[in-house]
Amino acid sequence: MRTLIRVGALTGAALMVAGLAAQAKTLKLNHNNPPDHPLHKSMEFMGERLDALTNGDLKIRVYGNAQLGTQRESMELLQNGSLDMARSNASELEAFEESYSALNLPYIFTSDDHYYDVLKGEIGDDILASSRDKGFVGVAYYVEGARSFYANKEINSPADLKGMKIRVQPSPSAIRMVELLGGSPTPIAWGELYSALQQGVVDGAENNPLALTSARHGEVSKVYSNDGHTMIPSVVLISTQTFDGLSDEHKAALNQAAKESMDFHREQWNKQVDEAKATAMADLGVTFVEVDKGPFIEAVLPMHEEAAANSERVGDLISRIKAASK
Repeated sequence: MRTLIRVGALTGAALMVAGLAAQAKTLKLNHNNPPDHPLHKSMEFMGERLDALTNGDLKIRVYGNAQLGTQRESMELLQNGSLDMARSNASELEAFEESYSALNLPYIFTSDDHYYDVLKGEIGDDILASSRDKGFVGVAYYVEGARSFYANKEINSPADLKGMKIRVQPSPSAIRMVELLGGSPTPIAWGELYSALQQGVVDGAENNPLALTSARHGEVSKVYSNDGHTMIPSVVLISTQTFDGLSDEHKAALNQAAKESMDFHREQWNKQVDEAKATAMADLGVTFVEVDKGPFIEAVLPMHEEAAANSERVGDLISRIKAASK
């Protein structure tokens, strides 16, 4: 009899564990960077915190290297509810929600602290929530530092960009910026950029210094001209359908985990960028050039007025972002 009781107790416990496991939900999160990239590590940190905050009831599985689709494909999957989560960036997101275009304007941020305060505060939250009726909601921003031009020659002024084909993201803001600076904007998918630089399809690109090492662009572009024209964050998104299907407690836990991962990412990012610069110089022979930003700022400032004139919503965000720097 005692043996039967023990067996029954063990069986009941096993069924209870199985039932709890069945109730647990795992969200799939897709992005196009490798697993050793700071963005991947920060998303994994978000997943670890979410797991802890929900006692294992809600988890995130991160898929790197575009395993579940390209960045553009991920957005379409999010919108129709076929994918739970994805990482994109403000530059590409402006094609889906105009609010993100305010973050993409060159030289709208006056410092790293101004940039992060906007993202972590009410303005950032406002933009993250603005796309609910587009099929997705933002949960976190990950800083990626300032973007600058890199090529096989120094770019010390806008005049040096004349006649150069510069790879840009498929973003109206990025295209307009390069046009105003005198270059020829050429949208190319991220995964195709290395060969495009190598084969001369484009003469240069613009990104943060980590691209030189994580994507090996320093092998084919030897000069990084630090004009710091834009600070464009990555954005972690969740399908509106998935988000609305979560309980209030799980929504709160996800938002908390996302905010905590933003701070974690900022600390890790700055450290890895410093390491990437050192590696690019020592191992790849890349030269870093400091330039006078004045002529670049003057050339692109009309974009601020144009963006405000084209959209009352974006104009309001621009005013709020600039006021936050004071």
